Amino acid sequence: MTFTKISKAFEELTPNEMYDMLRLRSEVFVVEQTCVFLDMDNKDQKCQHLLLYKGEELVAVARLVPPGVSYPDAMSIGRIVTSMAVRGTGVGKLLVEYSIEECYRLYGQGLIKIGAQLYAKGFYESFGFVQSGPVYDEDGIDHIEMTKA
Repeated sequence: MTFTKISKAFEELTPNEMYDMLRLRSEVFVVEQTCVFLDMDNKDQKCQHLLLYKGEELVAVARLVPPGVSYPDAMSIGRIVTSMAVRGTGVGKLLVEYSIEECYRLYGQGLIKIGAQLYAKGFYESFGFVQSGPVYDEDGIDHIEMTKA
């Protein structure tokens, strides 16, 4: 599978890229996971956004958060999402690999923290993340804090 990888600051996103990103996040987080929450949390404007397109269709997205926005001492990767249409094809793995590389490129080598859904713990451990906090509820879904040194 061939993908087009786009990495842009919020203000560089085109209206169509912004729409595609917010639509995919809503499709997965709000509709598929039946989670009622305010996705637009005023962090997007401070972040870099990584988008993976297969042809004209956005199939995966992640938000790269600089230190000081979500965590005072660490950068973060959030809003990690893949379209149902490409699950099981390795796109999620590519997205996380690209996200880690891009965080280091943008913000330097350092600590990365994520708030991971508990069921995905093993997936993130495969990238070197380790659980760094207790299980907590976020919008009705069990999460854990994980870090990558």
